[in-house]
Amino acid sequence: MNPLDFLQVRIIDILDIVLVAILLYYIYRLVKGTAAINIFTGIVIVYLIWKLTDILQMNVLSNILGGFISVGVFALIVVFQQEIRKLLLTVGSTNLANPKNFRRYWNILTNNERSNHSEAKIVVNACSELSAQNIGALIVFERNTSLDIFKESGDQVSMDISTPVIESIFFKGGPLHDGAIVIDGNRIVATRVALPISEQSDIPVRYGLRHRAAVGISEKTDATVLVVSEETGKISYIKNGEFVSFTSNDNLIEIIEEDLS
Repeated sequence: MNPLDFLQVRIIDILDIVLVAILLYYIYRLVKGTAAINIFTGIVIVYLIWKLTDILQMNVLSNILGGFISVGVFALIVVFQQEIRKLLLTVGSTNLANPKNFRRYWNILTNNERSNHSEAKIVVNACSELSAQNIGALIVFERNTSLDIFKESGDQVSMDISTPVIESIFFKGGPLHDGAIVIDGNRIVATRVALPISEQSDIPVRYGLRHRAAVGISEKTDATVLVVSEETGKISYIKNGEFVSFTSNDNLIEIIEEDLS
């Protein structure tokens, strides 16, 4: 056996490395900015130490770490339950056969693709107007994952996005005030939508039902959500079950544009 055989790189080896890199990248994106990133980093370090001890034939330590890793797989499923679900959701949402992707590609080919800038700016400006009047609002941006099952709980509509329309929908005492609206592309496609409530225990008590509903829908789908607090008028942006920090309305518009692109 030639000791330099390991230097012979096959096409399948390169493909293997690329796929592992892609998998690690998606895992990192899912846990970035959360407490799970520290757990993920710790797991990677333990795994690398285990492989090193195995190469150096440190049998006792290698067996201990190997046993820990093999048993720890079940613990990881529990610890990363939410992240694993999001990873599978991401993989499923990027299906090339997704009708939304076909529509997006068609719009690009026919030069009908509208910038997300105008929609994001209109919605954020509307939220600012509602915030100034302490009027609560719950606005869901549909992305790759279909929200049809949730839309059925409300009234399905087809309206252009504009500040007056959004303000009229959430006007206090109005028939459409309760629940969320769903935006798909450049249209409001549903109003008075009931969203699943998050069961997270670490959501601060100052956040009410709207925020818990926003966290809930962003946990179960890849949708992102804007919330205007009726009590404080504060605007919150929620993605992947987490509150996203922003410094200004312009910064918020940029974040939304990037998420919807």
